[in-house]
Amino acid sequence: MLLVVFSLPGHADTVDWGEDRPHPRDPYESWNRKVFAFNETLDGWVLKPIARGYRAVTPGFVRKGVGNFFANLGEIPNFANNLLQAKPAAAGRDAVRFTLNTTVGVLGLFDPATSLGIRRSEEDFGQTLNTWGVPQGPYIVWPFIGGQTLSHTVSLPVDYYYLNPVRYAVDEPEIRYGLAALYAVHQRSELLDAEKLIRGDRYTFIRDAYLQRRSFLVNDGRMDSDPFLDDEDFFFDDDDFAY
Repeated sequence: MLLVVFSLPGHADTVDWGEDRPHPRDPYESWNRKVFAFNETLDGWVLKPIARGYRAVTPGFVRKGVGNFFANLGEIPNFANNLLQAKPAAAGRDAVRFTLNTTVGVLGLFDPATSLGIRRSEEDFGQTLNTWGVPQGPYIVWPFIGGQTLSHTVSLPVDYYYLNPVRYAVDEPEIRYGLAALYAVHQRSELLDAEKLIRGDRYTFIRDAYLQRRSFLVNDGRMDSDPFLDDEDFFFDDDDFAY
């Protein structure tokens, strides 16, 4: 997520709100920082070492296949939420991607759909709620889960339980729990390199990167305004160009 956010319009620059000026979308910052510190300690002692070990012993092509497999499972909630957001064309692409990658891509281990130019969606039930007028809500850091907007948190049971195909396709709880653990470790391993991009206060950087990325997803990549076009004093004339 941190890598992607640097490619967004406006980048992931953080804003200095000042010590006496709380971030408008983070009204519980004092409490959030305490939970964030707890999560960071837990991550440093447990999940991060496991992720490093997983990355050290797992070849790159295997990790790629694991990532493709879980991304393919994510096409189901993408499809459902695009339908709920009244975006049938995007839902159709999700269906084609899932069918193609599940069959030709051998249960999603390979991603021929992307090679054919079929773009992947990134939708969840929180975005569906936002589409129909439910506000994103404040930024809250939860134990174990991390920082999310309230509407994003509400979407987790829908996307990861009710819309999770593993729940319906696999009867053995050991396999379901094993896949969930593998997903968590794989996702954490994918962030190891991205952490090197963090500058300044870690809490602030991660929060602002998440909120910018979240707004980008909710708005389907549309910018609310262009800071250059909106500035009446920002213009060029012939003298500004060299011939």
